[in-house]
Amino acid sequence: MRRPVRLATVLAALLLAAAIPAAPRPAAAQGAQPPHAWLFGSWTGGIFPVPGSVRPEACFSQPTVIFTRDVVMRATITSQLFTQRLVATARATGSGTEFSFVGTAPAAAGSNSLLGLSAPQPRPGFGCESADVLHVVRHGENEITFPGCRDFPYPLVRCGAR
Repeated sequence: MRRPVRLATVLAALLLAAAIPAAPRPAAAQGAQPPHAWLFGSWTGGIFPVPGSVRPEACFSQPTVIFTRDVVMRATITSQLFTQRLVATARATGSGTEFSFVGTAPAAAGSNSLLGLSAPQPRPGFGCESADVLHVVRHGENEITFPGCRDFPYPLVRCGAR
């Protein structure tokens, strides 16, 4: 008589355990990557053609574009500072990724140089049809282009890839 009661108790416990929904695992939720994760890191080229034998040290010391989860930074020829764009959305496309950026406020008028002359403000975008949209096309594991962007007529190569 004790055996059927014990068996019924074990079966009831198993059914109860199966009925309780599994709690989400935090490690799995934290491991989810955004659609542009394949771009994370430093890239060179774009403004000028990439030399055939660029060393990783040279590339990392002066990258052209840097992609992170929330920010895309780009170098300009006329400034030592990187222009930063905050990512509003990143959407995977059939050939790469499309970024929409947070709009930029107009630059304040006035002098920003020692002699009181107004220096030209860097353009907020990438020279594309819209300053707040960037289309990235993937041409392999370590090469991308920004089609239609006059500031980046050449392909970009991932730093450390060659």
